[in-house]
Amino acid sequence: MLFNTFSPNGLLLYLGSYGIRDFLSIELFHGRVKVTTDLGSGPLTLLTDRRYNNGTWYKIAFQRNRKQGVLAVNDAYNTSNKETKQGETPGASSDLNRLDKDPIYVGGLPRSRVVRRGVTAKSFVGCIKNLEISRSTFDLLRNSYGVRKGCSLEPIRSVSFLKGGYIELPPKSLSPESEWLVTFATKNSSGIILAALGGDAEKQRDREESHVPFFSIMLIGGNIEVHVNPGDGTGLRKALLHASTGTCSDGQAHSISLVRNRRIITVQLDENNRVEMKLGPLVESRTINMSNLYVGGIPEGEGTSLLTTRRSFHGCIKDLIFNLELLDFNSAVGHEQVDLDTCWLSERPKPAPDAEDSELLPEPRAFPEQCVVDAALEYVPGAHQFGLSQNSHFLLPFNQSAVRKRLSVELSIRTFASSGLIYYMAHQNQADYAVLQLHGGRLHFMFDLGKGRTKVSHPALLSDGKWHTVKTDYVKRKGLITVDGQESPMVTVVGDGTTLDVEGLFYLGGLPSQYRARKIGNITHSIPACIGDVTVNSKQLDKDSPVSTFTVNRCYAVAQEGTFFDGSGYAALVKEGYKVQTDVNITLEFRTSSQNGVLLGISTAKVDAIGLELVDGKVLFHVNNGAGRITATYEPKTATALCDGKWHTLQANKSKHRITLIVDGNAVGAESPHTRSTSVDTNNPIYVGGYPAGVKQKCLSSQTSFRGCLRKLVLIKRPQVQSFDFSRAFEWHGVFLHSCPGTES
Repeated sequence: MLFNTFSPNGLLLYLGSYGIRDFLSIELFHGRVKVTTDLGSGPLTLLTDRRYNNGTWYKIAFQRNRKQGVLAVNDAYNTSNKETKQGETPGASSDLNRLDKDPIYVGGLPRSRVVRRGVTAKSFVGCIKNLEISRSTFDLLRNSYGVRKGCSLEPIRSVSFLKGGYIELPPKSLSPESEWLVTFATKNSSGIILAALGGDAEKQRDREESHVPFFSIMLIGGNIEVHVNPGDGTGLRKALLHASTGTCSDGQAHSISLVRNRRIITVQLDENNRVEMKLGPLVESRTINMSNLYVGGIPEGEGTSLLTTRRSFHGCIKDLIFNLELLDFNSAVGHEQVDLDTCWLSERPKPAPDAEDSELLPEPRAFPEQCVVDAALEYVPGAHQFGLSQNSHFLLPFNQSAVRKRLSVELSIRTFASSGLIYYMAHQNQADYAVLQLHGGRLHFMFDLGKGRTKVSHPALLSDGKWHTVKTDYVKRKGLITVDGQESPMVTVVGDGTTLDVEGLFYLGGLPSQYRARKIGNITHSIPACIGDVTVNSKQLDKDSPVSTFTVNRCYAVAQEGTFFDGSGYAALVKEGYKVQTDVNITLEFRTSSQNGVLLGISTAKVDAIGLELVDGKVLFHVNNGAGRITATYEPKTATALCDGKWHTLQANKSKHRITLIVDGNAVGAESPHTRSTSVDTNNPIYVGGYPAGVKQKCLSSQTSFRGCLRKLVLIKRPQVQSFDFSRAFEWHGVFLHSCPGTES
């Protein structure tokens, strides 16, 4: 056969039969031609030393005479330059057995077809002609898929970096009017995206670095750094760009532009604000010449003293544009450890090591361009989120003498919760106190002047997620609550007390763990709420100078019910361990902008476990009763239907050896053939949204943490119903409790 390609990897030919060990494959492996044949007694592999993925026509000839195999590869138009490899198959077998009805596959395999271990499953990208087997020729357009007549190699616009490689393109210099644009996606935190080096930098070690021209675009700690040195001796210019989502390492597509307009270089990440760097006057009209242009990394020894990082990029880089021209990676002058014409974030899963044959796995998806894009997180100035633990609070000083005869506290609040402590003040012996609590979604104001408790309630429901202005008053032996201008009935003070004697300490949002409030009932936990400005007798409290504070965060400007997971962590519940056993029903709601992420896992160190996860836009429910994993898979009509930023309902039910998964009302099921194995014998914590690196999860295929919001997590084991509040997690990271950014949808 003859072939022509720029791609380093791909299957050229495969023949074999189900249930028969014998097979023959011809493939490209990192640009080299690789032939593997097994006659039933073990494989023979022949691999060329040279690479043949340079856009030239080459001829492959493989001949086998019983156990002897000979591979020859030569230029199609220069037969004198030939490379030959030969060897002998092991064992006694000397014939290749296959069923006549089984097809010969050229250029790839259908997804339903098994592929032998050690043979690439990647389809060939390029041209093949003049295929001949045992003197028989073939029409390659007949019974074909993804094949067309003619041979015009398409431009390659994308490249995947998965093994620390790089690609070198013909150099492009920065003229006084020039522009770069590049798009990338990764889940790693650091790596070189683009590096242009001038003046053969490494050979000019005697020159000062300030006189070596270069520019680089690098991912450093999830942010973008752009460095430019014009080589005029004026030094290095730097710009730091932050993603609106908080990190560029989120697996989503991000674009960077670099525009030079004489002395001004403007850089921009996505649609965020532009950052400018100003060059010196000597280079205003001068071209900054570059001698090497690298994408994704640099060769060993290059640019050592110039670049902040030498780490190669890991992920996908595509649509590289220079001066409005979309560059073709076919024009590369060199590359190492890259996959051209692909856009992957991770390597394809490897076959199970103990399997003779393994299923052909689908190729990893390119980054999900059709998922909803998260809006930039915005916050409410001066407002704080409480309820991040049972003891979230601010302790603020105030003038206690000013409240002896009159107390008027006014604050703004937004909550979805039905209960919690909003504020509290008291005497050292707690004989006198004042407290505002939320119970059953309604406000209750209690105070005691030392002679008995007075209680005022307001009928308005506060737990609607909207901002409310709340005011509590004690004046002239009367008490009342005002919500958004609507007053409650006035209540007369109980007893003959005339003054409120308290310490000058105002507990906002909750109480410290060591403090025991004895007279205010059991609503002492922190209110899961966002609280804005607070005034006491018209004087605003200074939240910037608290006496103490504990687990308080910023408030999202637009919020809805739920808990936000930022894609970097997890929440761990039930430290003493949760027993799944024979039956459990799990319900939750989720919204996300990602196709992948762990939802929930409970696992022993052995095999018993359950797991819920998103994988390539599908929901998978795994259960292992100890006799092997079973999986119920919900696959929506499109791979991006669940990463649309809208709420989706999920129910996962395990009943002995049967499981059912229901997503948005659509049910799928599975059952184990081992009907006597019915119990998942766990006594382990529940991990939600991800799990720590040192923890084993036997029923999760991914370690990707969930990015999005979760709510209404309930586990039911009749007759026990457990609703889980994430603020009661014994450990969490990257989790923002009781508030989900964005509008309800």
